Amino acid sequence: MITIGLTGWNDHPLIEVNRKTKLEDYASHFPFVEMDTSFYAIPPEKNILSWHQRVPESFQFIPKAYQAMTQHKNWFDDFPSEEAMFSAFLNRFAPLLKENHVKAFLFQFPPYFGCTTVNKEYLKKIRNWMKDAPIAIEFRNSSWYSEKNKEATLTFLTQHHFIHTVVDQPQTPNNSVPLVVKSTHPELTLLRLHGRNFEGWQGSNVRNWREERTLYEYSTKELQQLADIALTLEKESREVAVIFNNNSGGHAAKNAKKLQSILGIDFSGLAPQQLNLF
Repeated sequence: MITIGLTGWNDHPLIEVNRKTKLEDYASHFPFVEMDTSFYAIPPEKNILSWHQRVPESFQFIPKAYQAMTQHKNWFDDFPSEEAMFSAFLNRFAPLLKENHVKAFLFQFPPYFGCTTVNKEYLKKIRNWMKDAPIAIEFRNSSWYSEKNKEATLTFLTQHHFIHTVVDQPQTPNNSVPLVVKSTHPELTLLRLHGRNFEGWQGSNVRNWREERTLYEYSTKELQQLADIALTLEKESREVAVIFNNNSGGHAAKNAKKLQSILGIDFSGLAPQQLNLF
């Protein structure tokens, strides 16, 4: 099974009907969404309960791990211990987990998180602290996929029941990993598409790099190639969840719809689509 979703339910003009019902509008087109807000702060309980109530029974979220959980910042700024931080995060998402509204938690690690013994031990701690929750791992340091480490990395992810995030991104020198078309979990593989804007991903324009790094529209030919990759991964996992993150210019929804057409797939259990009355 191949499913398709976008990063966030905001800022997708192609599918938005009413700014007050963005999540409902989104859920009428795609069966899951990657949640960015949880990276910047653990969401309040009222927000999580609201999201739960506004989506269909089969809809799922892929929340990004809070930034201190992936070592983008220090945990001791806000928590008494690392374990307490993980416990708070997991407890907050308990309502969504209970109702099977969480497809996986996405742990996206920074470029300085390399393939070291210390970092492998930290990943083991994450597995322990997150209990049996589904966890997808995305690396940004190419050492995990070096000729020496690649097979060991995939074996490590498999042994600890981590979901491999296969990434399509520009191949810049310092913050990219290669496209490694391999699943490590029988239930799920993520295929996360960042676009191929080399200059933007490299961050050459420091002032606007956040706006430019995912400014990219995949061509039909490129989407056909990505469809082949998704079909290959489908042979190794029950589900391949394709995530379009190329939305700096609003291209994600358009490309997602095109890929859906190329694959010839429909999604069941979506929210009813609303008429645009304004």
